[in-house]
Amino acid sequence: MAASIDQFSDNPLYIKLPAPQKQALENLCREYRLSFQQLRTLLIITSDLEMWKIGPLTAWIDELPDMERRSGKQRAAALMRELERRWQREKELGGSYENLRPSPHSSGGSSPGQTLIERPAPETILGSCPVASEKTRCCNLMTLDAVVNCGYGCAYCTIQSFYDEGRIFFHQDLAQKLQGLRLDPDTIYHIGTGQSSDSLMWGNRGGLLELLFDFAEANPNVILELKTKSANIAYILERKPPRNLLITWSLNSEAIADHEERGTASVPERLDAARRVAEKGCLIGFHFHPMVPHQGWKKAYGRTFDRLVRDFTPERVAMVSFGTLTYIKPVIRAIRERGEETQVLRMPLVESAGKYSYPDEIKLELFRFAYNRLCPWHGKTFFYLCMEPAHFWEPVFGYSYPDNASFEEAMKRAYLHKIG
Repeated sequence: MAASIDQFSDNPLYIKLPAPQKQALENLCREYRLSFQQLRTLLIITSDLEMWKIGPLTAWIDELPDMERRSGKQRAAALMRELERRWQREKELGGSYENLRPSPHSSGGSSPGQTLIERPAPETILGSCPVASEKTRCCNLMTLDAVVNCGYGCAYCTIQSFYDEGRIFFHQDLAQKLQGLRLDPDTIYHIGTGQSSDSLMWGNRGGLLELLFDFAEANPNVILELKTKSANIAYILERKPPRNLLITWSLNSEAIADHEERGTASVPERLDAARRVAEKGCLIGFHFHPMVPHQGWKKAYGRTFDRLVRDFTPERVAMVSFGTLTYIKPVIRAIRERGEETQVLRMPLVESAGKYSYPDEIKLELFRFAYNRLCPWHGKTFFYLCMEPAHFWEPVFGYSYPDNASFEEAMKRAYLHKIG
C-alpha cells in the first residue's frame, strides 16, 4: 500500500523542511507510489541534505538514469537504491566546511534564550561517569555536578538531549553539599566537573569556582579536573590554584570548533588561556574528544597539534586524550530534529559497543595520526583513549591495560607524579 505525505505532517523533520522540499517529497511519493518505510527514508535523506547544505534532493532525481524503463514497485526500489547509494557516498566523503559561514565564538557566560535557575541540589552531586560502560576502556572518573546543563551549543552534544534545553541549573546549597561529601582520606579520587556542564564558562558566578577551589584545598587526596571549551580564566589568574587542580581544555580542529562548537571560545583563544593558566603554575591537559573526520582533517588537526608542541612544555601537561563521536539513536534523532546547519552526521556510522560511531579503520587513522603528531610528548605526558574499546590501545600506543582498574591506577599515578 502506498504511503501518503500526510502521515508525516507532524514529524519534526518534515515540519522543519523548506516548502520546496516538502513539495518535492509529495511529488515523489505520488509518482513512485512509495511505501511508508521508503518515504520515511527519503525524509531522512532530504533532512540530511538540508543540514549539510548540499541539497536539494531534486538535483539528484534529475540525474537518475533509466527510471522510465521501470514500473511499479521495481521503479520505486530502483529509485531508493540510487538515492541511498549517493547518500552513503556523501557520508564517506565526510563533512566540508570550505564554503560555510562559521558560528560566533565567546569566552563564556550565558547566551540569549538561556534561563539560569537556582534550586536546591539533589540528594547527591557526586557520581560515576554517566557514559561509563563495560564495553569500553574507562578511567572510572567520578563526576561532580556543580552546574547542570551546558550553555554552549555544540552540534554533536549529548548533554542537550538529556536536560531541558535552554535551562541552566545552579545549586543554591553547593557549599553545604561539598562540605557534606564523605570521602575516604586514604583513597585517591579523580573527580571532574565537566560532564554535566562546562567547568569554566560561568567563571566564579555565585562563588562557583571559589567553592571548588576550597574543596580541592580541603581534600588533597582529590585530583579535581575542570574541563572546558572556554577562555574564561579571570578567577584562576586572580587566585593561586591548588596543587591538585587540573584544568583541561577540549580541543579540535579549527574547522570543527568554528562551525560545530557554537558559542565556545575559538581554538586560539583556548590555547592562549591554557598557556596563561600553565604559566600561573596550574597543571593543564587537553581532550581531543570528539575527533571528527572531515575533508582535509589531517591538515586541520595537524595545525592544532603543532601549536601544542610549539607553545607548551610536557612538564605542565598532565594528559592528552583522544576519542570520537559516539551516538545513541535518540541523540542522532535530536540532531536531525534541531534542523541546524551541521556536518556531524555526514560520515559513515556503524554500530559499536551498542552505540553508533565511525568504522574502526577511521578511528585508528585518527588516533594514530594524533599520537604520532605529538611524539615529542611521548613518555612525558599521560595519553589515553576516552571511552573507546580496549582493542584500539595496542595499535595506537603500543601498550594497553588489562582492565579499567589498571587504567585508572596508571592515570592517577601519572597525575600525582606531575602534582608532586
